[in-house]
Amino acid sequence: MMSATFSEQQQKDLAKRITSLLSRYKHISDSYIIEFFSENLWETLPEGWQRALSDLTAPQVADLLLDKDISNRTYPSVWPLSLLALRATAHTLAFPRTPPGHQVQDTVGLLKPEEFISNRSQSSLLGHIFRKHVKPKKQHEIRKLGTLVKQLCDQTLCTTVVDVGSGQGHLTRFLSFGLGLDVTGIEADPNLVSMASRFDGQLLLTLAKENQKTGISRLSTAGPAPQHVLGWVNPRATWEVFLQQLSKGGEESESYPGTVGPCKKRQRVSVSDQGPEVERELVHGSQHLCTEECSSVADTEERQSSSLLHQHDGDNSHHVAQSLTVRAEPLFHSNSVLNHLCKEDSLNESPVCAMPNITSGRTSPIYPNVHSCNKRPNRSDFVLTGLHACGDLSATLLRHFVDCPHVQAITSVACCYMKITTKENPAPPGVVPPPLSDNSKDVSQSFGYPMSEWVKGLAQHELSYKAREGACHAVEDYIHRLREESALLKTHCYRAALESIIRAERPHLRRAGIQTIRKAHMLAFSEYARLGLPRVGLPADLPFDHVSVESMLEQQGRVVVYFSLALLLAPVVETLVLLDRMLFLQERGFQSQLVPLFDPALSPRNLVLVAVKPKADGEETH
Repeated sequence: MMSATFSEQQQKDLAKRITSLLSRYKHISDSYIIEFFSENLWETLPEGWQRALSDLTAPQVADLLLDKDISNRTYPSVWPLSLLALRATAHTLAFPRTPPGHQVQDTVGLLKPEEFISNRSQSSLLGHIFRKHVKPKKQHEIRKLGTLVKQLCDQTLCTTVVDVGSGQGHLTRFLSFGLGLDVTGIEADPNLVSMASRFDGQLLLTLAKENQKTGISRLSTAGPAPQHVLGWVNPRATWEVFLQQLSKGGEESESYPGTVGPCKKRQRVSVSDQGPEVERELVHGSQHLCTEECSSVADTEERQSSSLLHQHDGDNSHHVAQSLTVRAEPLFHSNSVLNHLCKEDSLNESPVCAMPNITSGRTSPIYPNVHSCNKRPNRSDFVLTGLHACGDLSATLLRHFVDCPHVQAITSVACCYMKITTKENPAPPGVVPPPLSDNSKDVSQSFGYPMSEWVKGLAQHELSYKAREGACHAVEDYIHRLREESALLKTHCYRAALESIIRAERPHLRRAGIQTIRKAHMLAFSEYARLGLPRVGLPADLPFDHVSVESMLEQQGRVVVYFSLALLLAPVVETLVLLDRMLFLQERGFQSQLVPLFDPALSPRNLVLVAVKPKADGEETH
């Protein structure tokens, strides 16, 4: 469905078709796999589907249901037309998730992009100073997104970037020290803001140390270092309030009452009750980092940094002190980054190598509807970006892009769709309603979904919490595990069997939070139950019918199949959420494009919404 001629009418038609499909199979997308036995989910499928799916092996499930790129499928039996139609329709309606020219290498049983072939933990395309404290997934993301943001800055003649939900500042540092941009990051968690500033200092000290050895300075006093602002972006506040937050600099701006604290890390299927890879809810504080796997800094590293500072107390002390308050010279020209990316994707143009031509006004096939601003630079103008901005934060940034005259372009990477507010569910689990103020917008105008008038007007456009949570799952990761017949696949069956035991003892205790049981797939079920039952207030030695449980565990294949059916619909749900945002922009006169920028096997939420404001009438072209 995504093509160079993806018009407004096509967007509307696609949204209509998606809502029709999802309403028809709502009973699947809204189901909880942990209730497979307690709610007898298998029997909710048509009998023909049950016969066709009941004896499939895990690799067959991957090939016949989930992998849309399989061309020659071999069926062990005749499938009902309705099942074939569901698979074909789901694959057709979902936005493509594979970047152009994408090549994946399978090394040591793990899917990795080419940049990690020589070293599984360090990107060969990212400078070493940007890899410290950064997981491979984040290295891949900041390199790809940072380069795209830099191109938008060049296109719009902006030198300033605002990174919302900046966390530990990994993207902020790359944009500032690596690409020479003036960057402000705003983050709600004071711990992460502190870490970001500390990591900035460590980077500058590393450069100073290299300067001592080589005599070649990479530091410049041309501009400020990244600015880290502590503040919570209220989805009900106006863009004027947002700009006031940014202007407070290092001072604490409006924070989320009673919610400042650490974030949860991402949980993977090996220890998850809900899916193969879920962008889990935050405990408090940060408005992003839902997929961030935070690196802890050892005390020894802090001592080393302190020691290095003391080493410069002599002749170089003034230089180092000055370094901490200025931006470093870009370590490479932006063209060299593009060359790296183009070389990586040399078989086909990558999204970041095919931006619109800003001098001629032409557009590329990747961004057919995104046009150049072609305007004189304004120091107050900036590009807005959010890497995995959680829940309503992505929607809020789009509203600021539309309303604020200073925002010239935006790149939005969303996540945690289950934390989006809706009319039906204005306070999802884990989300505290924002405080009202004199500058607050109408509550009905600040919901995260739907944003567009078109989708609001579609019958049965509602998306349940569970459907939106399912859209956070990683299809590619689960396909890989199916093909490996991984022992991790038993986790859902274990949890579903335990749910039946809990319901038998306490019928009104539904979907209680067991949370992570470490290495559950390596445990016998009796040990799994012993560890899980006390977490819901039941005795660890609670007796249960072992024969009944064994019968459940023998149905692991059916549990995997049912979960795969729900997973088949997950990209369609995500498409509707993002399509709604495209239509929201379209209704307000702005063209946008969705780009599969990241490797989906490494970064499941890989779709980037890109929009650029067109040049005003009468402005000169540069």
